Amino acid sequence: MKNRSSKSIYLDLKKLSKTGNSNKKLSFKFKSELLDYQSYLQNFSSQHYKLFEELALKLNLQDSINDLFNGEIVNKTENRQALHHQYRSNQTTSDFDFKKITEPFIKRIKQDGYKNIITFGIGGSYEGPKLLQEFTNKGSRKFNYYFISGPDKDEFNAILKPISDQKNFYIFSSKSLSTDETLSCLRWLGTKRDSTNSIVITANSEKAKTLGFDENSIVPFPETVGGRYSIWSPISLSAALENNFSKFLKGGLSADKMLLGGTKIDLQYQKFIKILAFSDLWFSNFLNKKNRVVLSYNWKLRSLVTYIQQLEMESLGKKANSKSIFKATGQSIFGGFGSTAQHSYFQLLHQGTAEFCTDIIYSTSSNSPLSSAQAKGQAALLSSDFKGSANLLEKTNSNSPVNLFHLNKLSIEGLGFLLATWEHRVFITASMLQINPFDQYGVAAGKLIVKKFLS
Repeated sequence: MKNRSSKSIYLDLKKLSKTGNSNKKLSFKFKSELLDYQSYLQNFSSQHYKLFEELALKLNLQDSINDLFNGEIVNKTENRQALHHQYRSNQTTSDFDFKKITEPFIKRIKQDGYKNIITFGIGGSYEGPKLLQEFTNKGSRKFNYYFISGPDKDEFNAILKPISDQKNFYIFSSKSLSTDETLSCLRWLGTKRDSTNSIVITANSEKAKTLGFDENSIVPFPETVGGRYSIWSPISLSAALENNFSKFLKGGLSADKMLLGGTKIDLQYQKFIKILAFSDLWFSNFLNKKNRVVLSYNWKLRSLVTYIQQLEMESLGKKANSKSIFKATGQSIFGGFGSTAQHSYFQLLHQGTAEFCTDIIYSTSSNSPLSSAQAKGQAALLSSDFKGSANLLEKTNSNSPVNLFHLNKLSIEGLGFLLATWEHRVFITASMLQINPFDQYGVAAGKLIVKKFLS
């Protein structure tokens, strides 16, 4: 069995796709202190899982995971490590000690009596901090938080003009400091910014100095941390102003330990992540389900989908490896706040002709019993036959594979566990596809062509 070729495994998978297994599904549950999972994966059985696991052994998946966490060069096209996970580690070096790096800046902001914290950034410098602020907003905070992405001056004016006469602190977030949108905001702000009321979070300290930031206004983070993975880094400094950010890191570390551990619950977690990755590949490559809808059923998680969209589509949106048996790489991700989505595009999901997979995330809360019921109800309706009506007009497709995630506590630690888990899913998928999830040359090409049109 060990010596079987990848092509032989592919042929067995292809055979399964033709014979059909509509009555077979892998029933799997994962339970932990922070997160529970239930699979509703019609047409994905233990037989499918075994074939993918055989391929994973052939591709040395465990070695790839170990290389990532041991600091090997896994971003081979850019000859870099991918070390974002070191912020989550208890044994971080000074370069990855979140508290030590951010504490002087946090202390300064708190002491100087600022009212508004305005973050300028786009991509990972926007999605991560914004998600964290929305998630941790308790309604009574010392600061008001604003996020400006920067491509359109109307956005800049709409947010800043009403508060221009107030005491504002400005945070510029850009790994390279070559992002046109963020640099535009820097120009527009002009003399309102000085060394006392602004900082820049970047991996390019030299460029920061040329833009007028002194040493005491530069918050560094390493080149080995990609933008879409930077939520764990000082990029999230604003979220640490009024929250115990160490709990977020702790949640991520818990997921890392489970991925690398050998206890019974660790092995269950590892199977859980593999089921997510393997089934994504199966449905996309063999059953033509190229799209996945991601739905969050808690208001605090309303920006989770755009965060996941960037994480997955930048990481897995690569050309197929000619050596791989898979020709389809990442799925297209769409979605939103579930309760709102139900009243907009769910008609297509339930009775349209599009093929898609579904991820549903929710947390049981006394504040949202309706949302919890919607999450569980939609998971049942999307994934299997619903005997609610004999009227053909009301008959639903019920043919979407569903992953149902339940956060046991709507806590920042639980969010950390969920996001690290999603990173593990992406990395394992990329390893199975034999692609690099840490570069983004397509994004760079888009920036270049825009510069031509600007000139």
